[in-house]
Amino acid sequence: MDAPWYFGTLHPTLSHQRVQEEQKKIFSKMGNWYNKGIKTGEMATKYRKGACENCGAVTHKKKDCLERPRKIGAKFTGEDIAPDEHLQPDLDFDYDGKRDRWNGFDTTDYNQKVSKEYAKLEEAKRIIKEQELEAKLKDGDTEALKKTAEESEDEDEDKYADDVSMPGQKFETKQRITVRNLRIREDTAKYLHNLDTNSAYYDPKTRSMRENPFQNTGQKLSELPYAGDNFVRFSGDASGLAKQQMFAWQSYEKGVDINLQADPTKLELLKREYTDKESEFKSKQKDSILDKYGGEEHLESLPKQLLMAQSEEYVEYSRHGKVIKGQEKAIIKSRYEEDVLINNHSSVWGSYWKAGVWGFKCCHSTVKESYCVGEAGKRIAAESDSIGLMKQVARQEQTEEPQKSLVQLHQEKTASKNKKKKKKQKLKRRKRKKESSSSSDSSSSDEEKDEEVKKRKLVEAVKKQEEHDKQVQKLMSVDERKRPYNSMVEVREPTEEDMEAYRLKRKNMDDPMAKFLS
Repeated sequence: MDAPWYFGTLHPTLSHQRVQEEQKKIFSKMGNWYNKGIKTGEMATKYRKGACENCGAVTHKKKDCLERPRKIGAKFTGEDIAPDEHLQPDLDFDYDGKRDRWNGFDTTDYNQKVSKEYAKLEEAKRIIKEQELEAKLKDGDTEALKKTAEESEDEDEDKYADDVSMPGQKFETKQRITVRNLRIREDTAKYLHNLDTNSAYYDPKTRSMRENPFQNTGQKLSELPYAGDNFVRFSGDASGLAKQQMFAWQSYEKGVDINLQADPTKLELLKREYTDKESEFKSKQKDSILDKYGGEEHLESLPKQLLMAQSEEYVEYSRHGKVIKGQEKAIIKSRYEEDVLINNHSSVWGSYWKAGVWGFKCCHSTVKESYCVGEAGKRIAAESDSIGLMKQVARQEQTEEPQKSLVQLHQEKTASKNKKKKKKQKLKRRKRKKESSSSSDSSSSDEEKDEEVKKRKLVEAVKKQEEHDKQVQKLMSVDERKRPYNSMVEVREPTEEDMEAYRLKRKNMDDPMAKFLS
């Protein structure tokens, strides 16, 4: 019996089912990247054969040169030979290499920046420490010098070098620090205080419950074990502390290195000083604007009684409208002068009115600048009124005619109609006579006028046709490419005079004398 084909195999078989070595694609290694900048080393001083004729670099030809075209190329001058660029390698990355975002990143620049920053910090701290030691030496404080020497030996370098702020206390754009809201495991979880599904919402991702879970239970806030995150955030000194923290962040961004936890007293003093200066600046700005433009009187607020037209003064009235308790409202006066008596009048102008005329009540005078005569003026006014009435009645009696009967009125209307008809008939007869006499004369005169008008129009049309022919000859003498456009010509139907002028001026080519006319 023969042994199976796989007996005694010590390595994988069926190599024809695997990728062959010659078919394997070779990819570029991780870390290989395109060269940047210019080749360092010796630069060419003479033009080399096969180099760019414009700049003299060997790495490209004249048609691929990115330098400004020279008046005389480097091939002929042999001067100012440009340095050679890197010949970029042909990189072919695999799936991971194409998607590697840090491939080709140069870490040396970043390391230099970080090292410079920390070197500056170390130098600044060393200078501050030297200044403190010098001040202590001047004061002669030997014990403080010993303590500082011991501390400098024991302290770690990172203590001075690290400028990392406390988590959540300083906010910088370059440094993002997230702090988890952790809790002690012995405390009751927030979502277990009230198991009602309609109570405050608990966010498991941030572990926060902003609303009060005991909101609808009727319990007092002072007796509750937990009243929500918002209660802690907005009660007590939390809002003031948050304002101080914001002030610390803003001052740190503007160059003042201060920390709420490290120097709370210094921060409070700085904030007070800032608020005082801000209020002083605003008041100065306001005063300067008012001094320049004025209008301070508009900023003064009016009393409440004038603004709301309300007051707390108690006034009691009777059913007839008389004041029983309190003070009666003062009569509002106008801006014009009141109760001014002139020319011995005891009443003001406008206190009397009659028949659409104003006057004085004391004497019934309707003249404004008149002198008061008292009761005598009233009697005279009454007499003049009575005389005027009598005259008016007499005029009406004179103008009135005796009333006519209906028969008389009818007869008058018919007579007036007959008169009008007779007048119209007479006018028609006169018109007919005039038309018959003038028709014979007008017909002959009209024919003469029409002939004169036609002759005049024909003469004008002939002149226009001559001008048109001249213009056509002028245009035909010009080259076709130089002729102007003729799009603005008025297009209308030709009149009888235009057609007659065209016939008069048209050349008859069959006429044997046409050649002699041109």
